[in-house]
Amino acid sequence: MSAKQIFTTLAAFALFLASSGCNAQSKQENTNAITQSNNNAMNKIVIFFSHAGDNYVVGDNGANYITNIEVGNTKIVADYISEITGADQYEIVTHKYDGMAYTPLINLAQEEANKGELPPYEGAAPDLSKYDTVFIGGPVWWGTYPQVMFTLFKDIDLAGKTVIPFTTHEGSGLANCVSDVKKAFPKATVTEGFSIYGHEVRSGKAKVEKWLKNL
Repeated sequence: MSAKQIFTTLAAFALFLASSGCNAQSKQENTNAITQSNNNAMNKIVIFFSHAGDNYVVGDNGANYITNIEVGNTKIVADYISEITGADQYEIVTHKYDGMAYTPLINLAQEEANKGELPPYEGAAPDLSKYDTVFIGGPVWWGTYPQVMFTLFKDIDLAGKTVIPFTTHEGSGLANCVSDVKKAFPKATVTEGFSIYGHEVRSGKAKVEKWLKNL
């Protein structure tokens, strides 16, 4: 491969900047039902999409690379939130991206975003009637949340609720996620979001806890 081809490939990776690559869905079995917390006195829930497998990583020394992870980065952050706040969980699950290598995955994600596609998710939408606060999290794929999250957004009503967005990423920060959540749920109170590098999540519990304490 020529130097120009290598540069072009890396540039495509950098543009995608998914949550620790494309923060893919956890390989754990998931029935797509709400996971109840043992300590949820404040009626909170975390709704998230996470993707395991090939992930793009921005190295500390500037050496960017692809790695394969067993549990998606956003799943780890969602677990921190539930542990600290007692929030229940609802994981958005799709098997569309299972087993895909990084380059085909980013190409597919870009095509879905450009076309505004709404891939189906597994199971039924959650009943959110008892929740006052909804955390929404996912990786950043091409400047916003993965399209499958927007499929669920069309199936739930968050009017009157407090919505707290968060992302995992490799350089995109929050991108357009907060503004897109505001568009999806105009009758909700959407707070400022929180973002964390995907490659930092496994040692980043303290950052998540500090953010939550300041809400």
